[in-house]
Amino acid sequence: MRQSTFSITIVARTTKKDNAISNLFARITYNSKRAEFSLNRSIASKLWDTRASRAKGTSTDSRKINNFLTEVKGQLLDAYEVLKKERAVITPKLIRAKYLNDESSDMTLLTAFQYHNEEVSITLAPGTARHYKTCLTHVKRFLAQVLKVEDIYLEELSYSFITRFELFLRKYKPLDHQKPLGNNTIMKHIQRVRKVVTLSVKLEWIDKDPFAKYKCKFTPSTRKYLSDEELASYEALSDLGDRLQYVKDLFVFSCYSGLVYIDTMQLTPNHIVIGIDGSKWIYTARQKSSKAVRIPLLPKTEAMITKHRKDPRSIHAGTLFPKISNQRLNSCLKELADLAGIKSKLTFHVARHTFATTIALMNGLPIETLSKILGHTKISTTQLYAKVLNQKVSADMRNLKMMIKAKEKRN
Repeated sequence: MRQSTFSITIVARTTKKDNAISNLFARITYNSKRAEFSLNRSIASKLWDTRASRAKGTSTDSRKINNFLTEVKGQLLDAYEVLKKERAVITPKLIRAKYLNDESSDMTLLTAFQYHNEEVSITLAPGTARHYKTCLTHVKRFLAQVLKVEDIYLEELSYSFITRFELFLRKYKPLDHQKPLGNNTIMKHIQRVRKVVTLSVKLEWIDKDPFAKYKCKFTPSTRKYLSDEELASYEALSDLGDRLQYVKDLFVFSCYSGLVYIDTMQLTPNHIVIGIDGSKWIYTARQKSSKAVRIPLLPKTEAMITKHRKDPRSIHAGTLFPKISNQRLNSCLKELADLAGIKSKLTFHVARHTFATTIALMNGLPIETLSKILGHTKISTTQLYAKVLNQKVSADMRNLKMMIKAKEKRN
């Protein structure tokens, strides 16, 4: 094991305005890393001995300066000894902070996480805030099970900490289903830790970002959506009973509006306005990002609103649609998928993807317009749907090639 090296050097620097005066700084070196800070003392340049790092002579001023410097070195050495007993990791900046009684040096990862979750997350959607709470739980498990500690100082974070946390998440199996976390879920958790650390850097609780050289690697995902044939089969369902009929209507509404579950449930009569073209529009904002959304009503979305806005439950809640939980909604969609002969897993979010692909892009809606309707903050998010279309083009071309080959064989 390499032996640690620690040294304290006093440095004098002349000012730009007056070379006759030098300001004094303490330089801490620990294992080849440095940290400096001003001692708020100055000395006549001619009285400074650069080699000895002391004031020359035995004058009263020189003795005062040298006694002060001896005291500073002693206190810095005491700070170093205290840190050796308190912490597994020591840095020159931590020694400086200890000497200066800088409480920010005592900021820990869990404290920073809790600060974020309590103070910053009030601007986040409830679902996003819950993800941060789940991430904090994973961090606590990692600290206890892998690092064998209750918490860790921000200054102790490193690239190794991140990679070990990633490995921990890959091996972790939730107690409720014993299925390992997926790669993209793991990357999302690491992104959340990264956001907390970035916040800490901005608040000057930590100087160096341990994530500077780390890159999240997401696995490209396929956006599931209903084809024209599947959507037609779904819409043709009849004699369903009140429960399934209502869920069917909500899904159709989303297929032709692109609104997600929470934004659909929060629609009120005030969100329906007359647009610049004289027709009805939905004017709302996404709960996820607070981004404004403007959606012209298509005939089928208007029909669904007209059908359900007069429902006593809608009137009581002041909404356009009666309230229903997302869990119950998705449970009913499984039944509807079976009835419609849809093999893929059907969730309410599939309706949003169906709007983007089958309803919008496949009918020539420009991707810039679609991005506005969906309320995306970046058009690159919308472009993921274009990739789905490219996959469909590829599949259609394969089918075309097969048809041509079959025709050639017949001839």
